[in-house]
Amino acid sequence: MSDLRVADFDFDLPQELIAQQPPAVRGSSRMLVVERAGDSLRDAQFADFPGLLNPGDLLVLNDSRVIPARLYARRTVVRDRQEPTGQVEVLLTEPAAPGEWRALVRPGRKVGVGERLAFPDTLGDTALEAEVIERGEFGERLLRFAPVEDFFGAIERIGHMPLPPYIHRGDADADRERYQTVFARDRGSVAAPTAGLHFTPDVLEQIRARGVEVAHVTLHVGLGTFAPLRVERVDEVHLHQERYTLPEATAEALNRARYEHRRILAVGTTVVRTLESAALAAGDAPLEPRSGTTSIFISPGFQFRLVGGLLTNFHLPQSSLLMLVSAFASRERVLAAYRHAVSRGYRFFSYGDCMFVG
Repeated sequence: MSDLRVADFDFDLPQELIAQQPPAVRGSSRMLVVERAGDSLRDAQFADFPGLLNPGDLLVLNDSRVIPARLYARRTVVRDRQEPTGQVEVLLTEPAAPGEWRALVRPGRKVGVGERLAFPDTLGDTALEAEVIERGEFGERLLRFAPVEDFFGAIERIGHMPLPPYIHRGDADADRERYQTVFARDRGSVAAPTAGLHFTPDVLEQIRARGVEVAHVTLHVGLGTFAPLRVERVDEVHLHQERYTLPEATAEALNRARYEHRRILAVGTTVVRTLESAALAAGDAPLEPRSGTTSIFISPGFQFRLVGGLLTNFHLPQSSLLMLVSAFASRERVLAAYRHAVSRGYRFFSYGDCMFVG
């Protein structure tokens, strides 16, 4: 790993392959099947996914719910002068303390400590107010919100779904449902755990009918998942922390699966990071339920303790997520799979197709 550079995880991707919309029908995506034991690649449909699972497999899903975290505000105080100014975009990234949120602000260069932001509703009335109390790098700010009766209710009313910047359109009403998994429960993500977007209630029923056990973890997607890497060497990468929870029932299911040598399958890189973080924390002891934060960075050379199969979308070039998948299936095999996907016209990124690595 010490010799790898971020640029070693690059690949050519035509812009027209970046999915701008979800598939017309949830679950109708294509799926590339990659065998770790050999070099075979097989083109399939996500509808085939239940047939790839074996009775006794343990399938783990991330049940984090995306919040409409993209907000638009007016700057109302500049250097202690009451001076209405232009609109700024605020992307909430994670709660820092009661009433306080870390956020990305754009244009960030002009928004300093002490400024107040007013977040209007559709009628122009102020729904939320916040003060900038700390300034970070690359547009990061710490905001302290004035108390309101129902903060998340206000966010639901005025916020926009945080579609990634490579989707070149504003969010639509349909994104409230489609940029959310059907099993989402615990709100807190500012980007979707996209491998889970393919699942439908019918697919989950088929999976359970095959004798596959299904369990849930929660990892709230934040900057640790989607922030761009600003270093040249892989061993210089450090990720932001993200909040996760391993419930008691899931810890017990994982311990049983390990003891019985059953396969553990992760739906998405967020599940991989949650499971492997918990395994590292437990060491040689059985897993225990836990809640905390993780900044785990998984790249080639990492020794997986739990995950034996991975369903994942296609990720950005030179991203930490592509490095994670490469750690699981080798950089050469994964980049070859990506070249195949490009040549076959697969759709890439959040609303795109998926890949199963078994």
